[in-house]
Amino acid sequence: MGLPDSFLIVGDDDATRCWWCGTDPLYVRYHDDEWGRRVTDDTRLFEKLCLEGFQSGLSWLTILRKRENFRAAFDDFDVERIAGYTDADVARLLGDAGIVRHRGKIESTINNARRAIELHEAEGSLARYVEQYAVDTPVRTEGPMPIPSTSPQSVAMSKDLKKRGWSFVGPTTMYAFMQAMGLVNDHLDGCWVQDECGPRR
Repeated sequence: MGLPDSFLIVGDDDATRCWWCGTDPLYVRYHDDEWGRRVTDDTRLFEKLCLEGFQSGLSWLTILRKRENFRAAFDDFDVERIAGYTDADVARLLGDAGIVRHRGKIESTINNARRAIELHEAEGSLARYVEQYAVDTPVRTEGPMPIPSTSPQSVAMSKDLKKRGWSFVGPTTMYAFMQAMGLVNDHLDGCWVQDECGPRR
């Protein structure tokens, strides 16, 4: 799909939205109800970190369509349960056609659950940890794309998480996580959701 000159689209409901959600009903609901709205629940934050890792190299819509399957396969992203997964669980997940069957990403999710427990012990909560990387003012870029793919904050979070032993947490992945979880409000000017998502603090 080509990008509209204005980067905004008007839906059948006459609502103006960011171009990227297109017209797929599932994607439109995600844009309207989730993307950019602040999340403080550690389980949902961990879920999104994992799913952003699975999304690497794929479209987010592909992951979104499989999200309920991922939740069922990974015990609703309960970090304590996932941290205890064994080789048998890896084999089970590799055989689950409802998710993305990528050994590296599956093993990364298990590793990151163990690292999340350590982070909780060190920082108090995942929510408290990610909040330090929140941005009050979105950064707009010059050129063909109005929204950046990384930020100084996403680079810093990526570097720190990698130092703590996390994987599949590159700067672009972390920025997508920040956008989705409301750590930055990247809804465009004119999008009806923008005012509902910021400021957050």
